[in-house]
Amino acid sequence: MNDLEVLRTHLLHFPETSEETPFGPEVLVYKVAGKMFATLSPDEVPVRMNLKCDPDRALELRDEHDAIEPGYHMNKRHWNTVRLDGSLPDAFVRELIEHSFDRVVAGMPKKDRNRLRNGE
Repeated sequence: MNDLEVLRTHLLHFPETSEETPFGPEVLVYKVAGKMFATLSPDEVPVRMNLKCDPDRALELRDEHDAIEPGYHMNKRHWNTVRLDGSLPDAFVRELIEHSFDRVVAGMPKKDRNRLRNGE
């Protein structure tokens, strides 16, 4: 996923999602209902993105893909850094983003989970 605007559009397509810059303009932070599910460093070459991940799956992904590493400046058990160097298919990157969003929503109170998952 090399087109930055397509990537940003995908990150913002989820309900109640915002793009913020709490760490400065060089890091875009994506939140759902105030909880972070992704960060994006658009000025880095290649672009890097941090995504939340199931801990067991995070280890598997790191073993299987050179472009996936422990989360930079994040809890390395729960976060991966994904290098968008063209080696990962776009559909796979979108799936990783959706997994991150789902992991964050899963940790919210039931009424918030229902609202975000069902559009209630």
